[in-house]
Amino acid sequence: MGQRNVIGIDVGGTKIAYGLFDEHGILLNRSQYPTDIKADGPSLCDSLIETVTAFVKENGLSFKHIDGIGICLPSYVKFDEGFVCMTTAIIGMHDFPMREYLETRLPVRIVLDNDSNAAALAEHRHGAGKGSRHMVYVATSTGVGSGIIIEGKLFRGSYGWAGECGHMLATPDEGVLCGCENKGCFMSYVGGRFAPDHVKLNLEKGIPSTLSSCDQIDCEAILKAYENGDCLAGKMVESMAHWLAVCVYNVYQLLNINLFVFGGGLVHFGNALFGRMRKEFNRFDHLGYPVEFKFAELGKDCGIVGAAELVRE
Repeated sequence: MGQRNVIGIDVGGTKIAYGLFDEHGILLNRSQYPTDIKADGPSLCDSLIETVTAFVKENGLSFKHIDGIGICLPSYVKFDEGFVCMTTAIIGMHDFPMREYLETRLPVRIVLDNDSNAAALAEHRHGAGKGSRHMVYVATSTGVGSGIIIEGKLFRGSYGWAGECGHMLATPDEGVLCGCENKGCFMSYVGGRFAPDHVKLNLEKGIPSTLSSCDQIDCEAILKAYENGDCLAGKMVESMAHWLAVCVYNVYQLLNINLFVFGGGLVHFGNALFGRMRKEFNRFDHLGYPVEFKFAELGKDCGIVGAAELVRE
């Protein structure tokens, strides 16, 4: 193997995925470990150090063969400093100099960024947005976020967290409390983590639904109930589609970017969610100029591909 291998690490709320890439960006091997969501900054990083060291050795390499490690996670990251301000995935990690901690303990360059930014890079270079001048990647999963490509480059803003569309306020001071410590942000209406809460609130009001007999109400259960004609599940999907459309339309009006790429776990809702969302968007868009919506192409490897691209950026 050459000397320019790169490792991409995607830190999520349930698992941490690792990918080894060659100098051409080809994925050579991948692995994953469960996430300790109760960890603080040092303990998470100590775990990363242990597992990435083992991952390197498992592939018959040493760190001298690694050009850099890119890490993405769902958080507010001050990119220039590699500083994690806050993350909703790792409860105990906030205001933590993550890059500095890792670089003083690993003999390799570390690049750290938000997971939506990394996914935007991945889809722009290798996926649905390849060749586009401008693009917005929208992550629709447990939460909602976005990464913005302008003139072929990732736009991070002044501090590093441009694109946090999920934390734009839809109904300020009203609704469910989000991890950002605000009520009424778009994430609390669209994010998969919050959908079960809205269903439970409706069930408590006595609204009939087959979901009342579910042992665990999650997005998969909501989708199944919707497909079986459940009225409450249908209203839930309609609500999610409406608020996602409002969010995307606001981003479109602000940036005037005409390509949106949607990724994350909620894409499995398919036309049920995104077809409705498209109709809502069109209802708002009175000018009617072409705006393209695509699904992401890289699937489960999007995070590790994007994390690796951070090193090459």
